Amino acid sequence: YDKIPSVDSVATPFFDEARTILFAQRGKKVALEIEREGKTMFVNPLIGQDGKLGIANMSYSYFPSELDSLGLLKVENRKYGFFESFPAGVRKTFETLGDYIDQFKKILSPETGAYKGVGGFKSMGSIFPSYWGAWQAFWSITAFFSIILAFMNLLPIPALDGGHVLFTLYEMVTGRKPNDKFLEYAQVVGMVILLGLMLYANGNDWFGWNRNK
Repeated sequence: YDKIPSVDSVATPFFDEARTILFAQRGKKVALEIEREGKTMFVNPLIGQDGKLGIANMSYSYFPSELDSLGLLKVENRKYGFFESFPAGVRKTFETLGDYIDQFKKILSPETGAYKGVGGFKSMGSIFPSYWGAWQAFWSITAFFSIILAFMNLLPIPALDGGHVLFTLYEMVTGRKPNDKFLEYAQVVGMVILLGLMLYANGNDWFGWNRNK
């Protein structure tokens, strides 16, 4: 399969970053750097008016068995026993969490432009396959959302558990409980931040507030 390291000389280590640039250049030609079987090539395709190349992101578009049948990847099935599944599951969880934290860092770095690809419910719905085929897809996506929610809940934002932990640590270190009025205002500020983030993410999803910049 192909990798796209850069679009118009802009590094695109993640698929959503390439998609953002392609959408901004819809109807125009772009310079694509492509890695295929260890070799690098450059092409100048014309991007459609929908901002798409007409290719699929294999991570979400196909099941492993489909990739194997198409000859794109050699898939090896590994089965775990009951007790073996626990360390394997923990390892997979931390791998997924590490990948998500890397993406989160990209979003917080304005120079990467990753924040332009932030989405809400529409983007979340797009990762679901057109058909399930097996329970593995369902449980994998369920686990993925659980990991994301657990991580987000620990962010030091008032109204989240991470915010409560922050205030508790302050009380433990100083020996003084934060003023109740301050906690009340902090809770309101936290809710405003969360609602603002939700509005931005879903607005970017439906109206492309930043994706066409």
